Amino acid sequence: MKRDYYEVLGVAKSASTDEIKSAYRKLALKYHPDKNPGNKEAEEKFKEINEAYEVLFDTQKKQQYDTFGHDPMGGTPGGGNPFGGQSSYTYSGDFSNMGDIFGDIFGDMFGGSSGKRSGGRASQKRGEDLRYDIDISYLDAMKGVEISVDIPKKEICSICHGSGSKDGSAPKQCSQCKGKGHVKYSQGFFSFSQECPQCKGKGTIISNPCSECRGEGTVKKRKTIKVKIPAGIDEGTSLKVAGSGNAGSNEAPAGDLYVVVHMKSMVGFRRNEDDLYTEISISFPQATMGIEYDVPVIEGYVKVKIPPATQPGTTLRVREQGFPKLGRRNIKGDLYVKINISIPKSMNDTQKRALFEYAKSMGEIPKDAKYQNDNFFKKIFGS
Repeated sequence: MKRDYYEVLGVAKSASTDEIKSAYRKLALKYHPDKNPGNKEAEEKFKEINEAYEVLFDTQKKQQYDTFGHDPMGGTPGGGNPFGGQSSYTYSGDFSNMGDIFGDIFGDMFGGSSGKRSGGRASQKRGEDLRYDIDISYLDAMKGVEISVDIPKKEICSICHGSGSKDGSAPKQCSQCKGKGHVKYSQGFFSFSQECPQCKGKGTIISNPCSECRGEGTVKKRKTIKVKIPAGIDEGTSLKVAGSGNAGSNEAPAGDLYVVVHMKSMVGFRRNEDDLYTEISISFPQATMGIEYDVPVIEGYVKVKIPPATQPGTTLRVREQGFPKLGRRNIKGDLYVKINISIPKSMNDTQKRALFEYAKSMGEIPKDAKYQNDNFFKKIFGS
């Protein structure tokens, strides 16, 4: 008696195709004959899960199986296989079509695809993408800038114009893969494909290679590329320059260039998204009485009103003095200014007398006390 296919794969009848595929993948890896050499039980289980997968993953076969089960007489007048064909899921030791099933699931896991390839020229290959890291200043990030980057990249050979052939002759079909770019091999019960070792996947052989590019069709050169850095760009942003990567082979498109932006630190400033943070130090009289202060920004200064009785550590917000929002230059972040109070490290006698009188007016020392000398001043304040 055949086991229920859902039971074989360990999935519910309502399982999606992705769930069926995932369950099959785990079991196929576990019972793969190459992992269990000489193990007849594993081989039989492997046949069973492949049989179950071929039916349940095919929508039409699954529907018929759900209706008729394993009974070949259920819905086919005169008998036969209700799933169509000649019992494609009954292997009897024949693993000829398992390669396609396995290739669909595992791709290149066992050294190549299932051998199914789309049409087109096998020698075409898109160029590789490139990455280039740059450092810019806060000012460049604030205003936006156009920079030039000098990068080594593969360009179409100017001698053979990308053909790779010295005399301009067309490449010949590879004799090993017959122009397919891949060759089939057998491994255990399976057949799989790999890149052709003779033509390296191109499908063609150049008999008289170009002396400049040695048959590659591309040469490495340094090229200067202009990149526009938009205003408001932030640390780690990647800018794509389409078509500025390495050249493709046989008229295939070039790859792309990705420019990754980094911020140079700027003394006295810290950035958080579009907002800018800084600190200033003012004197005790300025904090007490208030002042209009020239606060430094990325480009020059901005006047900020510091209100009377400002306490140490107070943070003032100055609107729209931060970075432009990326892609919206007319909208900016804010500037946050932290206020520190500067304490003088030394004072002359006149300043000390003034501070003494201030302390007396605040009731910190007796009203009848008189300033005599520096030592007396220290004695009163316990310093």
